[in-house]
Amino acid sequence: MTSYAPSRSAGKPQRYSRTAIALHWIIALLMICGFYLGWIMTDIPGFTPTKLKYVSWHKWIGVTVFALAVLRLIWRATHEAPSMPAAMPAWQKGAAHATHALLYLLMLAIPVTGYFFSSAAGVQVVYLGVLPLPTLTGPDQALKAVLRTAHIALNYTLLVLFAMHVLAALKHQFVERDGLLARMIPFLK
Repeated sequence: MTSYAPSRSAGKPQRYSRTAIALHWIIALLMICGFYLGWIMTDIPGFTPTKLKYVSWHKWIGVTVFALAVLRLIWRATHEAPSMPAAMPAWQKGAAHATHALLYLLMLAIPVTGYFFSSAAGVQVVYLGVLPLPTLTGPDQALKAVLRTAHIALNYTLLVLFAMHVLAALKHQFVERDGLLARMIPFLK
């Protein structure tokens, strides 16, 4: 079993800021809820009041995730992340950076494809039931089909990356015991 010593770079924070931690967990929870709603609402036959409610919530979650992801990217660009453990192999650091970049990309691309899908379906997004958002395309059945497929494929890609992210974090916590997870979970040591 390899044990990585946590990195202690001068000037670098040892854990993420409270804002970064809050954004991480809020976005993660919203994405899980959005994925779950998307999954169950597609199994409801027809267009029932329950399905309409779930579709609305799904869209609201998507708009919220997009807005928070933009905020999170701005925060990340202006606040340095804690160092990875110094003894962590370069390939693991590279894999972590690539996975994080793809997760950020998906946090933006999934809501965008969903938003355009809704526009191509001729359905305006009304955020929280009170704020009508602009319709960016007219109804277009061919575009709707492409965007639906893209939205679904991106969500399943997110599911795979999410699982990899969680498994890697658990490996670092329970196998490597290098303190990596404590950077994002305040009560861990």
